[in-house]
Amino acid sequence: MKIVVIGGTGLIGSKVVAILRQGGHEAVAASLRSGVNIISGEGLKEAMTGAETVVDLANSPSFEDKAVLEFFEVAGRNVLAAEAAAGVRHHVALSIVGTDRTPENGYFRAKVAQEKLIEASGIAYTIVRATQFMEFLGAIAASSVQGNTLRVSPGLFQPIAAEDVARFVADVALEPPRNGIVEIAGPDRAPFDEIVARYLKATGDGRAVVRDPEARYFGGLVEQHSLVPLGEARLGRISLDEWLRQARTKA
Repeated sequence: MKIVVIGGTGLIGSKVVAILRQGGHEAVAASLRSGVNIISGEGLKEAMTGAETVVDLANSPSFEDKAVLEFFEVAGRNVLAAEAAAGVRHHVALSIVGTDRTPENGYFRAKVAQEKLIEASGIAYTIVRATQFMEFLGAIAASSVQGNTLRVSPGLFQPIAAEDVARFVADVALEPPRNGIVEIAGPDRAPFDEIVARYLKATGDGRAVVRDPEARYFGGLVEQHSLVPLGEARLGRISLDEWLRQARTKA
């Protein structure tokens, strides 16, 4: 089966491509490196020829509210139009758990817009909503710094390793379309501030984490269940402690 992976050279995409190729599939890593530009549309027609499934893992180069919304809307329309013309049977997209529950977060709003385009496209689809990646814990911690402390919400948090994300996405790409949402998360659920504190301790960062119910997550207020699955979810195999041990070994 030919499967086109948009963003196939990125953190998740490169892993998805490798998994699919190991399974004997023709996985095409579509990115700027391979001459595919989802904003201009260049190379999309050629990449889609003969594809049965497309996995969209593209991410905006800018996280500014207006820019990220424009990226996902323009890219979404271009990719979906190329799929329709090529007769693609299954569109898989990676989104975020709780993206529709934190409207103050501009990135989350842009992902909602992307999801709506997919749902209205007429192409059979599956949206994979993931919790935050363990690989982004450093950036998440940095966004919480105020002076010499980090102010973090006590709302629940359930990060997932990129390796598990890629495995789930590859699985979904080979399954029949859901025309709905599959949620994935890490195996460990705990208050956000506690997980950030565990990350800092593991990385030798002595700064204190202050539990603050008013603390924002990239502009969005985090309620108790804003960032975790509310119902059934596929859980990853890699625990936070295991991931932290691996990260220290690689450092």
